[in-house]
Amino acid sequence: MPQISFVNPDELRAMFSRALSAMYRAEVPLYGTLLDLVADVNAECLHESPALAKQLNETGQLSSLDIERHGAIRLGTAQELSTMARLFAAMGMEPVAYYDLALAGIPVHATAFRPTNDAALAYSPFRVFTSLLRLDLLTNTALRDEAARILGLRQIFTPRCIELIEKAQVEGGMGTDVAEEFVAQALETFRWHGDATVDIETYRKLRAAHPLIADVVCFKGPHINHLTPRVLDIDAAQSEMRRRAINAKDKIEGPPKRKHPILLRQTSFLALEEPIRFPGRQAVEGTHTARFGEIEQRGIALTRKGRELYDKSLAAALQSERDGVPTEKALAAAFAGFPDDLEALRRERLAFFRYRISAVANSGLPSPDMDVDELLSRGWLAVEPVVYQDFLPVSAAGIFRSNLGSRGGQIDVSGGDKGAFEAALGRRVVDEFALYQAQQDQSLDQCLQQLRRFRAASIG
Repeated sequence: MPQISFVNPDELRAMFSRALSAMYRAEVPLYGTLLDLVADVNAECLHESPALAKQLNETGQLSSLDIERHGAIRLGTAQELSTMARLFAAMGMEPVAYYDLALAGIPVHATAFRPTNDAALAYSPFRVFTSLLRLDLLTNTALRDEAARILGLRQIFTPRCIELIEKAQVEGGMGTDVAEEFVAQALETFRWHGDATVDIETYRKLRAAHPLIADVVCFKGPHINHLTPRVLDIDAAQSEMRRRAINAKDKIEGPPKRKHPILLRQTSFLALEEPIRFPGRQAVEGTHTARFGEIEQRGIALTRKGRELYDKSLAAALQSERDGVPTEKALAAAFAGFPDDLEALRRERLAFFRYRISAVANSGLPSPDMDVDELLSRGWLAVEPVVYQDFLPVSAAGIFRSNLGSRGGQIDVSGGDKGAFEAALGRRVVDEFALYQAQQDQSLDQCLQQLRRFRAASIG
């Protein structure tokens, strides 16, 4: 029996990412304009800051700067989520973190499917923020049952796509002979459909309950609702969107502008109003808004302690906004106590860092009893920030609201249900803090081993 040749999951993910980007750019031409804008801003940033260009090159981020960092989809049923997890697993993507958006008035909970190790992230950092609709939060029982019935009738994956997923699971990988076919079949799940599956009256009832419910329930599949390139200066990108007459959302989501960015900042052009054909005795032409173009700027990953300080600062900023303080002023005041110095962030254990042997180490030998702080101060070790690879629920909710419209009036804003989500997923989500801690610990262990070997070789 001939040996099966498998495509590397990282390459399969890169193939899918490129194909999805091409499809979305063809479907939403304004997204192509956004990519050009981001490329211009990034080129200007790199030109003005050779030090930044050097840092990105040394950390392997420069070569992948023009790759879209993430997309987003919204699923309707537990079965859809379970199958989607199997599809993404073939591409080396695991479900990382649990996000509860219900408290922000959005009836979904979510995870992000993404690569989890340094080599895979360097090769293709693509990830997909994947939401699952929570019909249990819809207070209108009759409408909830109707939505569940509609979702139960659809199949968002092609039969061949499911065959290829199952084949890969049995064989232990995706064969090189079917990789391109798999990508083409998987794309069909993410494609836009201009025909609704419900009549316009049902659509209007679901939209009145919440716009997101209508977006998930009323179509053949979970059309990709945005893709996201990485920009090096999101404030410049926001200004440039307005200068080019692109209809940008009113504010940037996330922490304020800082010398050393933390976590994630996001903005977007607002969702397009697109023609939709609704079935019935006589088909009706209408419109729907769902798809938009997002930009992100990623900063340093925070520890649990750092995240607690971030959440506390953000809560203070949001309260100030409710009290009438302008957004930028509220954020600046609330985050004034959050250190904006890399050494302070490291020393206070607020952020994660990757350790490396310094190229400018002092002469002499490191003492075996030196701690990490002394090795850093004496120049034996250096650090670089670990880039945040995940998401922020408040920011995601802000993006959703900007592009979906009003919250709707029939939603219970109860807290999340991680257990139910993981049951639908068929596994536990990965703890993002554990991933960052492992990156930091592994880099430090490798450095200490190198120093021990260097000392032993020098003495011997």
